[in-house]
Amino acid sequence: MAVKRIWHGWATAENASKYEELALGTVFPEIAAKNIPGYQGIELMRRELENGDIEFMTIMTFDDTSNIIEFLGEDYTKCYVPDAVQQVLSKWDDVATHYVQK
Repeated sequence: MAVKRIWHGWATAENASKYEELALGTVFPEIAAKNIPGYQGIELMRRELENGDIEFMTIMTFDDTSNIIEFLGEDYTKCYVPDAVQQVLSKWDDVATHYVQK
């Protein structure tokens, strides 16, 4: 069993590659470097919207909810959006959704 943590962010077409570079090159490695017990990894998904903007979805995988609490604290639904990411996204989810993988 695992817990999937789903989050969405949106960027303009001109900022989409900046976000990808930041996420893949800086933010994701920084999360991995925290050595959070039970953290299994993170995936980045992308799709173009009809208006030309880009929607991103991240899927983080943890062994269980207690690992997410260790990462973010008791209010584990709040999103982790570093300042540098906020500079390139036009909007983002304030909370994440969690699913149990069977």
